[in-house]
Amino acid sequence: MQHFLSIEELSAEQLIDLIDLGQSLKLKRKINAGKYLPLAHQCWGLIFTKSSTRTRVSFEIGVRELGGAVMFLSDRDLQLGRGEPIEDTARVLGRMLHGCIIRTHDHADIARFAELSEIPTINALDDDEHPCQILADLLTIKEELGGWEGRKVIFAGDTDCNVARSWMWAAERLNFELVLAGPKEFQPSAEYLGKFQSGNVRTEDDLAEAAKGADVLYTDVWVSMGKEEEASSRLDTLHPYQINQSIVDLAKPSALVMHCLPAYRGKEITADVLESHAGTIFQEAENRLHAQKAVLVRLAEERQGLA
Repeated sequence: MQHFLSIEELSAEQLIDLIDLGQSLKLKRKINAGKYLPLAHQCWGLIFTKSSTRTRVSFEIGVRELGGAVMFLSDRDLQLGRGEPIEDTARVLGRMLHGCIIRTHDHADIARFAELSEIPTINALDDDEHPCQILADLLTIKEELGGWEGRKVIFAGDTDCNVARSWMWAAERLNFELVLAGPKEFQPSAEYLGKFQSGNVRTEDDLAEAAKGADVLYTDVWVSMGKEEEASSRLDTLHPYQINQSIVDLAKPSALVMHCLPAYRGKEITADVLESHAGTIFQEAENRLHAQKAVLVRLAEERQGLA
């Protein structure tokens, strides 16, 4: 694995390896403090053109805990913000940095950076996928339910967003059922759904029907970055897909309620449900750190092997 750009590009074996390593790093975090430093003498860049809380903090801490230095660069700090093409930025930074973590809109920009910089590159979110989030989610499911195989996961709301797409590829690779519960206009196209041949991914218009017997109820914000002008119509259309107590009651008694955050109480999830499942939701947020450290370790190992 030379880069970490999408769940789609990973095999089941690679996914499981990253989740297992993330769990191990979490368990050994205090023991390894100051001792396990695979990024020693390295400097990684964070290029963020989208705002962030969990992603920025978890990556900055992760790089530092693994012995590296980190440099945060927004589009206001770089000539990218004044029109320099990603190709030129990549060829400059690739000669200085040891790796780069990018959070932006266009997946093609991240892929192009990885190609031309020739340094390990991590997709920290784009409009197509959010692979780091799904690694953390799967680690949480492993911790709480023992694993995902044979489980039923419900993704409620806008089921054609970047987080949902990463979930689709995870279900395809790891053999669990994913039900995308949302209005038809917020479901993936038939062409996109045609990419999934395992039978693990399906759509459902009725959230209550989808929630029956679910092991995981998952939701995300209804108005993502860049969709603010559509806020009013989105909120009206997606309201029937809110995770509330009546939906939770239809799932298994042991079901996890998960949210990738930030959460807007009273919209995609009610305040009472979020607070009653806060232990899982904030464990999921913490697991961003551990899952991403696993990615950093594997990329560093690969890079050293090529050296």
